[in-house]
Amino acid sequence: MTYDRLSQMSPLQAPIDMKVFVRGVQLQSFSAAARDLGLTPSAVSKIVTRMESRLGVRLLHRTTRRLVLTAEGEGYFAHCRRILLDMENAEAELLRHRDAPHGLLRVNCGLTFGQHQFVAMIPEFLARYPDIQLELALTDQIVSVMGEGADLTIRLGASADSSLTGRKICDFERVICASPDYLKRHGEPRAPEDLRAHNCLYITTASAHKAWPFDTADGPLVIEVAGNFSANNASTVLDLALRGLGIARLADYLAGEHIRQGRLVLLLGATHRVEPVPLYALYPQGRQRSPKITALLNFLVEKFSEAPWRTVSGAAFPVLSD
Repeated sequence: MTYDRLSQMSPLQAPIDMKVFVRGVQLQSFSAAARDLGLTPSAVSKIVTRMESRLGVRLLHRTTRRLVLTAEGEGYFAHCRRILLDMENAEAELLRHRDAPHGLLRVNCGLTFGQHQFVAMIPEFLARYPDIQLELALTDQIVSVMGEGADLTIRLGASADSSLTGRKICDFERVICASPDYLKRHGEPRAPEDLRAHNCLYITTASAHKAWPFDTADGPLVIEVAGNFSANNASTVLDLALRGLGIARLADYLAGEHIRQGRLVLLLGATHRVEPVPLYALYPQGRQRSPKITALLNFLVEKFSEAPWRTVSGAAFPVLSD
């Protein structure tokens, strides 16, 4: 038998006819196939008859009890079943790629949070979503998500850009800390005013980084700190604090692990105003429907919403006793 006539079938009608024919053979009944496909028995019979007429061969021997394939019908049945299975697999693959997170995902993230928190989570994210290719840019410069071609950016605070949508990931807090070595050499500040006698390390990107706020029994108090070292990068200030150069006020996601491990000591916790700062994921409006962006948003909230750097097994940061 040749199948060149099959190419003459309507591309829309052929799969339907094949499905009817295959289902009839599988169920051994036109009536059963009709019920299964939501057709009438006469419609199923007419479809198979039309197929036989178009192909010029008899596909089935019909009896009152069963349907029996002819020799030509057996070969055609095998071809039809294979074609229908290939179509089902092709549709399943398309749906998988449409609905599953996949493709290139460009992410822009602040340098400090990226290096000290996000990067450590990337292997788990990519293991969970193996069809995503992640491209990460770490920078503290304020960038345009659209202009830089990023799909999503992770930044402090909500954006004033009306073209962006934001999802809050978590709040982080600032803590005052110093190394045990520094405190051994210079003593521990017991009150906010004591900071004026200490070497304080600060970040230069905003004037507020030199103004450390407190809530005392006498009301709000701001100490303008001073010291012999400052930097435009929080990681550098952290490094110098760990080396015993002075006292620093840092984000808890940056200092938390070092405090837990005893490399830094939390100071003035009773009066220091922590001033929670929100961390947001920002993305262009409409992109939230992208499975890859949704996957990363959910992952970020899952991993960081409870501020894992702040406590371990419910234990808060250690603090020197007064």
